[in-house]
Amino acid sequence: MTQSTDLAIIGGGIVGLGTALAMTEAYPRLQVVLLDKEPQLGSHQTGHNSGVIHSGIYYKPGSLKARLCVDGARRMKEFCDTHGIKWEGCGKIIVATDAAELPRLQTIFERGQANGLAGIKMLAAEEVRAYEPNCRAVRAIHVPETGIVDYMQVVAKMAELLQQRGVRILTGAGVSAIRRQGSALVLETAKGAVEAKHLVNCAGLHSDRVAAMMGVTPEVRIIPFRGEYYMLRPERRSIVRGLIYPVPDPEFPFLGVHFTRTIHGDVEAGPNAVLAFAREGYTLGTVRPGEFLGTLGYPGFWHMARKYWRVGAFEMYRSASKAAFVRSLQKLVPDIAASDLERGGAGVRAQAVAPDGSLIDDFKISVTAGAVHVVNAPSPGATASLAIGRHVAIFRGDQLGGQVADQRDGERRIRPDEVIEPVGGNDHERDGVGGDRGRRAQGISEERDLAEQLALGEGPQQALLAADLLTDLHPAHVHHERLALGVVALAKDDVTGLERPRWYFPDRAAHGSCLGVEWPAVSL
Repeated sequence: MTQSTDLAIIGGGIVGLGTALAMTEAYPRLQVVLLDKEPQLGSHQTGHNSGVIHSGIYYKPGSLKARLCVDGARRMKEFCDTHGIKWEGCGKIIVATDAAELPRLQTIFERGQANGLAGIKMLAAEEVRAYEPNCRAVRAIHVPETGIVDYMQVVAKMAELLQQRGVRILTGAGVSAIRRQGSALVLETAKGAVEAKHLVNCAGLHSDRVAAMMGVTPEVRIIPFRGEYYMLRPERRSIVRGLIYPVPDPEFPFLGVHFTRTIHGDVEAGPNAVLAFAREGYTLGTVRPGEFLGTLGYPGFWHMARKYWRVGAFEMYRSASKAAFVRSLQKLVPDIAASDLERGGAGVRAQAVAPDGSLIDDFKISVTAGAVHVVNAPSPGATASLAIGRHVAIFRGDQLGGQVADQRDGERRIRPDEVIEPVGGNDHERDGVGGDRGRRAQGISEERDLAEQLALGEGPQQALLAADLLTDLHPAHVHHERLALGVVALAKDDVTGLERPRWYFPDRAAHGSCLGVEWPAVSL
C-alpha cells in the first residue's frame, strides 16, 4: 500500500532530523515522512561522531559552512539546554608546534574574528600550559566557544519531538528507486512505496546516489574516507584536560590527528583520513566491490589521487603503523607513549570530490525540480544540523519544487559551485552592532537583497519569509522603506487564512522607529 505525504526526507542522521524539526516548526500542518535504511537512527556519520560542538573558527568568512556552523552551534546549545541534554563548553586550543605554522595559525585567528567568535585569544607558549600543562606549543589559540555533547542523545530527543508532531519515522526503509508520477515523486522503499509532493535528500554517504535515482547527475561524487581513532587508557586520561588540535593543512579539509575529551570522560586520539573501500567501510577489511569500482571509475578520484598522493600514502602508512600515529600525537603532547593508547572506533566521512579532483570544503545544498539535496555536509554537519534544517525550511515555500533550468537530455546536472546561500541565523548577534560579539561574517548584502526580493514578491508566503529575515537583520543593514512596506502590503492584503510559518513580524516598537516607517496595523 502506498503512503502519501507532503514531504519525504531521506536520511535519519542528525541533518535529516534537524531538517524535519525545522520544517514542522515552520509548517505545523505539513505531513512529513522520514526514511532511513538502518534499524536505528543516526547509525553512520552521526553515530560515529566524536561529539564536538564546533565553533566555526576554521571556515572562510561568508561561506555557507562558516555561517551555518556559527549559527548551528548556538542553536545546538540552546536545544540541549531546553531539553535537558548535557553539554560542556570546554573550549579547545589550536596549537602551532613550530614557527612554520604561525602564519596559518594567524589566518585561523583572523577567521575566528571575522566569523564573530567571542573570547578567542592568542596564547604565548608559556600561557598554553595554563590550559594544557602537557602540551608543547610555540603559540596557540584558545577557542572558548567549542563544546562537547553526545549527538546520539540529541538524535533521540529530536526523534521524540518529531513523533509528537506527527512525523512518521520509518527505519529499515532504504530507498531503492524514485520515479515521477504526475507532479509527485514515488519512492520505493523496503517498507513499501511512499508518494511525496516534495523531497529533501539528507542521505549523507549516499546523497549523490539518491540524487541519481531522480535522474540527477551531480558533478561531484561522494568519496568515503575512514577516520580511525585510538583511545587513551583510563589511567592516562589526565594527561589531556580538554581538546587539543593541530594547525590544519589548508589544502586538505581534515583537521589532523588531535585529542578530544568526550562528554562521557573518555579521551580520543585521532582521526587519520584514509580512503575507504566502501561507503560504510568502518574497517580496513570492509570492501564492497561495486562501490569501490564506482570510486575508481570516477575521473575526479584520479585527479585527486595525483594531487594528494603523498598525503594519501602517509595516511595509509599511519593507519598501518601505531608508531607513526604516536609520533603525530607526540607533536602535541610529547609524553604520550604507545602503551597509553588502545584501539578505538572509526567513522567514515562523506567527502564530495569535484571532477578536477578538488575536495569540496564548503557545504553544498542544491535545488532540483521537487527536491532539495544536501549534497555535502560533513564535519561540522552535526554542529550545524539545526541551522541547515532552518536554511532548507526558509526556502521551502519559495523554491522547493521549483523548476530549475538547464535540462540536458532529461538530466539536471548540479554544478560543484551551485549553492543556495544561507539567510537569517540571528546575524546581528555576530556583527557587533549593539553588542560585543566582535566582527561579523560577510553576507549581509545577500540576506538584505533576498529579503527585499521576497518582500516584493507575488505571494504572502514570501512576505512572511521576508519578515523573518528582517527580525534577523539589524535595522542598519536594511533598505528600510522598500522592505518594510513590501512585507506589510502583502501581509495586509493576502495573509488571512494562510498556513504560515511560526516566524513573526518584527516588533514595531523595536524596529519601526529605527526604520522611519509608519507600520500599518496588521491582524494575522
